[in-house]
Amino acid sequence: MPAARLQLAAVLALFAAVSGSKAEVIDDILSSLSRGASFLQRQHEHINLDGVVGFLMLQAELKEAVRTWPHSDPVSWAQRTTAVALVKRLDQSFDKAVAALQQNDPKYYQEFEPLLSWRFWLIPQEWSSTDPSLVYPSTMTTECYDEQLSDKCLTLLLGTWKMNGTPCIVTKPCRDTMTRFGCPHYSLSHQLLYFMIGKMKGCSNLLKGDTRASRANMTERSYEKIFCSNMMKTNQDIIKDGLTEQTVDIFIENILICGLAGFSDFYKADWLQHILRLQDEEVGCFGRDKSIISQIIGDELLEQLQPHRRVKRREKILPDGCSSHMTAVAVGALGGYLNYYLTEQDITKRPLS
Repeated sequence: MPAARLQLAAVLALFAAVSGSKAEVIDDILSSLSRGASFLQRQHEHINLDGVVGFLMLQAELKEAVRTWPHSDPVSWAQRTTAVALVKRLDQSFDKAVAALQQNDPKYYQEFEPLLSWRFWLIPQEWSSTDPSLVYPSTMTTECYDEQLSDKCLTLLLGTWKMNGTPCIVTKPCRDTMTRFGCPHYSLSHQLLYFMIGKMKGCSNLLKGDTRASRANMTERSYEKIFCSNMMKTNQDIIKDGLTEQTVDIFIENILICGLAGFSDFYKADWLQHILRLQDEEVGCFGRDKSIISQIIGDELLEQLQPHRRVKRREKILPDGCSSHMTAVAVGALGGYLNYYLTEQDITKRPLS
């Protein structure tokens, strides 16, 4: 009997230690997100559309976290109070950021307006894992398609390809491109995003009309699993080779998007630490390069002289040397980690696999 009691005491002590360390990690995430929110408050006029979308994904994650926060102990409840305050701060910044987008690039704003609400972004209610057997035997060395085609296919899904356009349109070029195997990096993550946005928009059958016999049994979830299994391999290779300035952005984007797609194996503890270490302590953004601040000032002057010059949407380096895109994917990924850790604490929402 005493041995059984000792065993129980050891299990309880271990559980308390794990819960305690998880609480510390949640503190670290909330602290990092608070600095990220301060950055958005300061730079809301300058952040591009992709940047605002990353923060909106975070807001959807935070609102879900607040809604489902486990009523476990005073420490956890204090953390929930911090999250509630964060949500309020972000809400105040979004109105200003979205108004600035509408003014700075009205055409692009109109095309992607449906994405500019936290309500659009659905949070996973169940979890699954990637499958290494689905990794491509070989991958192309260059991107499969350009941003223009990706944007066009997304506007056809969203119904923003013209005023009052019909949504959920899938053309053959879009379907062929978005189901192509072997794509690397951003092509791969945007293939996944295409399926996720289609599902969140309520498009019921993105694969209708695909007559290829080899794809007869494929579902939208099958594609998501294939894409994330390959994005997992990409991230594992990036870590093995060592994170660089060139690879860190896609590394975090993969965690954000596959996490949002419900693949919990992207939420690795050591990957979280990599993300947290990338935050600039001074201004709260991620991917800051102080050496190019003077170059940016020159670019800003050029932009004022050529007001119609289109800025590449994926990236915008802000006046303080911060990366708009990397900051957005980082805060979105951190929101995903927060939600996942909370579901781990809540015994009723444990992962399925």
